[in-house]
Amino acid sequence: MDTALATALIPLAALFIVYRQMMTRPTERPGILYVALALVVLGLAKGGIVDSGHLTLSVALVAVEVVCAVAFGMIRAATVRVWRDAAGVTWSKATGWTLLAWVVSIATRVGLYFVGAAFGLALSTGSLLLFIGLTIGVQSLLVTRRGRMLAGTPQRASSLV
Repeated sequence: MDTALATALIPLAALFIVYRQMMTRPTERPGILYVALALVVLGLAKGGIVDSGHLTLSVALVAVEVVCAVAFGMIRAATVRVWRDAAGVTWSKATGWTLLAWVVSIATRVGLYFVGAAFGLALSTGSLLLFIGLTIGVQSLLVTRRGRMLAGTPQRASSLV
């Protein structure tokens, strides 16, 4: 993927995902996990995540990014409202706190980008794809898990139609 194209598409995709989270949706959504996995795979396949010229610093920065991605996914998952309706379907909807956590998450990722640039690391959009894929995947898994933990037997919304 061309860097200029990725620079334009990645924020748009992230905004779309945040927008969708603000809507009421079933907690059982395996599709978002496929998207998250695809982003992680694309990020790894793109390469350039580790700068071989600054190996130690680069690996440390990637480790910090991975920890931040997982932590912010967990934080956002905790802020999402999850409930079960009368039919037994579990639903979720992001809250204002979720939106705030997204803003802090994105600001942190941008900050990490500038830290890497300040240290002279060769940066790639691959690490951004990895970050977004991990953070979305963790959030989705935890929201789904919260839905399943609600009392009763979980049902999928599609099975009721």
